[in-house]
Amino acid sequence: MRLTSDFWVSAHVRRCHKEGAYAVVRRRGAFEAGAIFVVVDRLDDTYDLYGPAPQSMMEGHDTGGRVFEKLIEGATQDKIDEKLKREARIDPDFWVVEIEDREGRSFLDSI
Repeated sequence: MRLTSDFWVSAHVRRCHKEGAYAVVRRRGAFEAGAIFVVVDRLDDTYDLYGPAPQSMMEGHDTGGRVFEKLIEGATQDKIDEKLKREARIDPDFWVVEIEDREGRSFLDSI
């Protein structure tokens, strides 16, 4: 059974805090099934963006229904914001979690 987006985001923010990173929900999406994007601020003016992996990449992964892939690495805040604006035109019901971590940790199981 897949967790609701709201529950998953809340748990992920708590996990980040437990690991010593600061995390905040920057955008709230659909409660049950909104897509989730994670922005990692490396605190050196570079950012990484993670998003949902395509269904074809999920085969063989037992992740409880959520698999992420790195979409952008080492970008500026403007580039990340542009990508999220394009996403909003396609599907406005997505979530954004922003993590501040000098080590660039996302705390995701990515493929």
